[in-house]
Amino acid sequence: MAARTRRWPVISALGVVQILAWGSSFYIPAVLAEPIARDTGWPLTWIVGGLSLSLLVAAFASPRVGAVIQRRGGRPVLAAAALLLATGLAVLGLAPTLPVFLAGWLILGLGMGCGLYDPAYATLGRLYGAEARSAITALTLIGGFASTVCWPLSAFLVAHLGWRGTCFAYAGLHLAVTLPLVLALIPPALPRAAAETGRARPVVPLAPWQARAFLLMAGVLVLGGTIMALVSVHLLTLIQARGETLAAAVAYGGLIGPSQVGARLIEIANRGRHHPLWTLTAAFTLVALGLLLLALHGPVIGLALAIYGAGNGVYSIARGTVPLVLFGPEHYAGLVGRLARPGLVAQALAPPLGAFLLVRIGPDALWGLLALLAVINLGLIGGLWRLKKARAAASGEPLPDARP
Repeated sequence: MAARTRRWPVISALGVVQILAWGSSFYIPAVLAEPIARDTGWPLTWIVGGLSLSLLVAAFASPRVGAVIQRRGGRPVLAAAALLLATGLAVLGLAPTLPVFLAGWLILGLGMGCGLYDPAYATLGRLYGAEARSAITALTLIGGFASTVCWPLSAFLVAHLGWRGTCFAYAGLHLAVTLPLVLALIPPALPRAAAETGRARPVVPLAPWQARAFLLMAGVLVLGGTIMALVSVHLLTLIQARGETLAAAVAYGGLIGPSQVGARLIEIANRGRHHPLWTLTAAFTLVALGLLLLALHGPVIGLALAIYGAGNGVYSIARGTVPLVLFGPEHYAGLVGRLARPGLVAQALAPPLGAFLLVRIGPDALWGLLALLAVINLGLIGGLWRLKKARAAASGEPLPDARP
C-alpha cells in the first residue's frame, strides 16, 4: 500500500484529474451544444445525445475497468483515460460530419469509463484498502469543483477559440496536465496473486447476504443516477415552468454547487465517526426533502435546491464508501466496476426519458415523480440497514467499518 505520507499528493492529483475529466466530458455539452448546432446545423438532440452514447459505452466498460484496477491498480487505467479523453476530444474538434462527431463521443465514453469517479474510487481502494474512506471523501471535495472551474473555462475558450478550438484545448490539457499527473503522482499498486494460467485470479463469489446487499446497492445507484441526471439536465426548464426567468433559474441552480461542497466539508469534519450507511441515509433524506418541497410548490425554491444539493454532495461520498464497508477492500475495485454499470446506464437513459415525461405529464408531475423515486431509494437503503443488522446479529459483531 502507498505510504500515508503520499496520500495528499495522490488525492490532489486525482482531484485535478477529476475536474478535467468531468469538465471536458459530462459537463461540456452545457456550454458547447448550442455553438455546435449554430455552426454545423446538426440537430441539437443528436449533439446532446452524444453524451448519452458515451455514458452507455462507459457503463459497458466499467466492469472490465474495475477488474483491471483490481489486478493491476489504477495508474495504467487512469493514464489510458487521459489518452482516450484527449483522442475523443480531438475527434470532436475535427469532426466534419455528425457520424464522426458521435464517434468522438464513443471514444470519450471509454475515457469516462476509465477516468471518472468510480475508477478513481477503485484506485484509492487498491492503494489504501480499508483506510480509503477519508481519501474518497477528500477526492469528492476537490472533484466537486468540476463544473465551477470548467463551465467558465469552457465559455472563455468558446468565446476566444470557438467550439472546435475548445475541444483541442481540453485535449491538450489531458496530455499536458492529466497524463503527467497520473504518471508522476499515482503510485503503482502491489499486484494481486494470479492463477497458474497467468490469468487474473477470479473474484471470490459473494456471500448470500453480500449478494443481496449488492443488488440493493445497485438499485440505490440506479435510482440515484436517474434522479441526478434528470435534475442536472432539466433543472432550468423545470424552474422556468414555475414562472421564473432564465436568469433567476440559473441563479437558483447555482446554489446546488456550493451546497454540495458545504455538505462534503461537514462530512470531512466528521472524520468518519459514523458508519457510511448513515452518510447514505442522510444524503437521500436531504435529496427527498428537497424534491418534496419542490413537488409541493414550497415557497422557497432556493432553500429546497440547497437541501437537495447538500444531499447530492454527500451521496457522491457515500456511493464510494458504502461498498468499501459492505464488501471489504479485497475485491472493492472489481465490485465498484460492476456496480457502476447500472448507474451509468440510468444516467444515459434518464435525460431523454425526462424530456419525454416533460411533454407527456408536465413539470409538476415530473417533480412529484423525482420525489417518489427518492423516497423509494430510502426504502432500498432501509433494506441495506436490515441486512447489516441481521449480519451483526448472526456474527455477534458489527459489519467492519472503513474508518481512516
